[in-house]
Amino acid sequence: MQIGANSLLQEMQSLSGEIPAGGINTQITRQVNNTSGSNFGELLSQAVGTVGELQANSSSMASRLDMGDTSVTLSDTVIAREKASVAFEATVQVRNKFVEAYKQIMSMPV
Repeated sequence: MQIGANSLLQEMQSLSGEIPAGGINTQITRQVNNTSGSNFGELLSQAVGTVGELQANSSSMASRLDMGDTSVTLSDTVIAREKASVAFEATVQVRNKFVEAYKQIMSMPV
């Protein structure tokens, strides 16, 4: 199977019709760019708080599932657990990078 430039361009043009009229959701971009007045400590604190909320939600869903609550499904519980896991891993990686940067700064000659 060979993909030519013309066929790729045609496919991209046909897919462009599927984008909503308002374009790509800019709410996420606004949230990322809206950091005026925030410092790194506040942003990190918010991230840790969000991770804590995700973990609490995951734990709550798991215990409700164990107790036989019919409003909680196994798939929702697994998804909540994975979200909490990914958020925790991302936070740990940010912390590791921060510690690494701090060590590099501290080892610089004055």
